[in-house]
Amino acid sequence: MPKSSAIPKITEAEWVIMRVFWQKGSATASDVADILASQSDWKPRTIQSLIRRLHQKGVLTSEKHGREFKYSPSITEKEGEHAAGQSFLGRFFDGQLAPFLATFVERENLSAAEIAQLKQILEENKQSDS
Repeated sequence: MPKSSAIPKITEAEWVIMRVFWQKGSATASDVADILASQSDWKPRTIQSLIRRLHQKGVLTSEKHGREFKYSPSITEKEGEHAAGQSFLGRFFDGQLAPFLATFVERENLSAAEIAQLKQILEENKQSDS
């Protein structure tokens, strides 16, 4: 599993493309264009450019199938989300998770179920450190 710091920054538009690959597993640029046709007004060339950038960044791998390339994600969705979270924390909270969580929790109305879920996550993390 690559370290999140080794995962390059993924733009908002690239996230849209990556989500398709995480759902499909592998696909051609045409497949992605077909899937996104109802969700965006992007032209197929725009989608091809985004896929090419993701491939150059190393988060997509490719394999030639006839005249087309089939692309697959080289990172998991969780790895991508973690890298994005680390990037966000680095920019806004000096890389510190606790101040972020405190700021967020203080300003949100969390349900009892959400609080219980957070407590469970923290307790599991505490046990895995022991």
